[in-house]
Amino acid sequence: MSAIEVKNVSVIYGSGTPFEKKALDNVSIDFGSDRVVGIIGHTGSGKSTLAMLLNGLGKPTEGEVLLDGTNIWENPKEINKVRFKVGLVFQYPEYQLFEDSVYKDIAFGPKNMGMEGEALDKAVREAAAFCGVSGDILGKSPFELSGGQRRRVAIAGVAAMTPEVLVLDEPAAGLDPAGREEIIGGLLELRRKQKSTMIIISHSMEDIAKYSDYIVVLDRGRVHLQGTPAEVFSHAEKLFEASLDLPQVTKLFVELTKRALADNTDVYTVEAGALRLKKFLEDKAK
Repeated sequence: MSAIEVKNVSVIYGSGTPFEKKALDNVSIDFGSDRVVGIIGHTGSGKSTLAMLLNGLGKPTEGEVLLDGTNIWENPKEINKVRFKVGLVFQYPEYQLFEDSVYKDIAFGPKNMGMEGEALDKAVREAAAFCGVSGDILGKSPFELSGGQRRRVAIAGVAAMTPEVLVLDEPAAGLDPAGREEIIGGLLELRRKQKSTMIIISHSMEDIAKYSDYIVVLDRGRVHLQGTPAEVFSHAEKLFEASLDLPQVTKLFVELTKRALADNTDVYTVEAGALRLKKFLEDKAK
C-alpha cells in the first residue's frame, strides 16, 4: 500500500497582496502506510488545506507531497492518477450527490477509473455494505434519503474506488453518536481489509483518541505536536496552547486520580477507562 508524506510544505494565499495569508508553514508529516492518522486543530489551523494537498486538489507554494517517494506534481498531467490512489471525502459530502440512483452515485468514481462489469458491481456493493448503505436502497434516488443516509452514500462512492489512502475531512460532522460509530467503524473495517491508510480530520478529541494510531496537532498552519495518542495526550499544556483540550474521559481520570479513586491518567477512550476503573476497583477490593 502507498506511503504518503509532506515535506517542508507551505501554502500561501494572496501572495504579494495586503491579504496574504500563510495557511501552512513548513509542515513535514510522514503519514506512513497501513495505519490511521488523526489530524486535529482549531478552526483555521490548516487542516482542510492539508487535506486538499494530499489529494492533489491543491498545490503547495513550497515543499513536496510525496506518494511512494515520488512528488505528486512531478508530472502535472498525471495528477488524476494520484486522485484515484488518494481518496478525499469533504465535510458534508452528501451535498455532492447528483445521480438519479444511489447505485449510480456510488459507481460514478470507480467507473471513471475504468472499472466495469462484475468488478464494478462488487466494488459498489462492498463499499455500500461497509458504509451502512443497505442493498434495498441502491435503486432509490439519493434525494429520497435522510441526511445520514446520503452521507453514507457519498462516503461509499469514494470507498468504492478502493483508494490506497483515504482522507476524511470531518466525516461525522452533524451526526449522532450511533451514526458516527457506524460510519467510521465501517470504514475502519474496510481499511483493515484493504490494508490502506486512513487520515481522519476532526474537531473531536474523542474520535481522534478512539480511532487513531498516530496524531498530528496543527496550530496556525504549523505542526504543533505529533506522536502516538499516549505521546500527544501526555502533553496537556501543549494542547491548551493550541486552544485544544484533553478527551473528556482523560480529564475525568485526572480528577479521579487526584481523589485517589483511580491510579493513573493515561486513559484516552471510554472503553479503556471502563476497563481501567474495573481493574482498579477489583484491586482495591482484594
